[in-house]
Amino acid sequence: MASTSRITRTAAVVTVGALSAFGLAACSSESGGASAGDELITIEYMHRLPDGEGMTSVNEIVQRWNDENPNIQVKTTKFDGAATDMILKLETDVKAGNAACLAQTGYSEVPQLFVKGLLEDVADEATTYEDNYSAGAFSGMRVGDAIVGLPQDVGPLVYFYDEAAFAELGLDVPTTVDELTAGSATAAAAGKYATAFTPDEAHNWLAAQSAAAGDTWFGTEGDAWTVNAQGAGSETIAAFWQDLLDNDQTLATERWGEAFTAALNDGTLIGHIGAAWEAGFLLDSLDGTDAEGTWRVAQLPDFGTGALSGPDGGSGVAVLKGCEYPAEAMQFNDWFNTQIDDLASQGLVVAAQGEVKTPEKMLRQFGGQDVMAELATATANMNPDFPYAPGFSTLSKMNETAAAAATGGAQVADIFATAQDSAVTALTDLGLPVAD
Repeated sequence: MASTSRITRTAAVVTVGALSAFGLAACSSESGGASAGDELITIEYMHRLPDGEGMTSVNEIVQRWNDENPNIQVKTTKFDGAATDMILKLETDVKAGNAACLAQTGYSEVPQLFVKGLLEDVADEATTYEDNYSAGAFSGMRVGDAIVGLPQDVGPLVYFYDEAAFAELGLDVPTTVDELTAGSATAAAAGKYATAFTPDEAHNWLAAQSAAAGDTWFGTEGDAWTVNAQGAGSETIAAFWQDLLDNDQTLATERWGEAFTAALNDGTLIGHIGAAWEAGFLLDSLDGTDAEGTWRVAQLPDFGTGALSGPDGGSGVAVLKGCEYPAEAMQFNDWFNTQIDDLASQGLVVAAQGEVKTPEKMLRQFGGQDVMAELATATANMNPDFPYAPGFSTLSKMNETAAAAATGGAQVADIFATAQDSAVTALTDLGLPVAD
């Protein structure tokens, strides 16, 4: 596995050297910002949190901060559009000089936003709060030596399974890839599936599995980026899924299509490798049925590296370029992201350390299991040496290759070859050097 310290030392040179290519090179952050004193400081925070019924709203949470900090007032703005639209707005606002101080950003988006000169390096402030978060989550806000904010929520991979169906088939919870392979064969013989192969999620889902198998896709060599999406971990993942597909022992369907939910509802699908955030809604369609309360969540089976998971989604709160008070913004940033029960009510798998109360809905749907404790273990086990690179979003081409693999038109290994080629092309198109 690549050395994190080596990546952070050298990637910073690569990233900063590329800023001029965008015409957006900016001055370094003023550590500490302006002194609050008796001066009223106002900080804007833009987010995409759901604020749904029964949740502690962002405004309610922030009001507590404002009541306790009369000199540092926070104004919240909810962005109701898609994440990609919010990124475009942030870029427009930064260039116009009227951006919010803080904004919710996906971990995979952070490197490209930084390279474009849209985020501040607040490493001095961030390290003050580092111990409040899991290592894997905190690494999501790093770009080279820079740290651009603090993590908010995470999506480590876990294994969901129907405990009652497993007991009926005599299956134990799989703890290794070999056990999951054997269990898949037993389930398939009974007309059921212990996993689902979901092409529409391949981009982040398979990347996360590769991370769980110990791979690091992006690093540096001298002043150039390195890309290795076809390492030993990816080979393990590819062989696992290829075997299941070849033997019709996995449900090959889109994650967000009707067939997935139908298989869940009729009891055909009894196991699923998914992101931790799915726990908030995965079982909604089983409410009021005989299957309500029969499912559980467990750690991801060992893909050859021990207790390791990989990141599938999640976001942090970054400090945008031009923020006048970065120190005060980070003070609020840490406070907000450590309001763990409030954030959990929003359906988040929080990045901050600490015991989170499992919501009543989850207790009911998972038969009284302390789901949040299990997800916290997965968060702690996330591979901390799996940085993203600028242009990671273009690896969504993996989904097209995965769709072909699901029907026998391609091999699963071809998906990782697509990732390799797409990553190299993206970095090159961004004007960043890539090692041969």
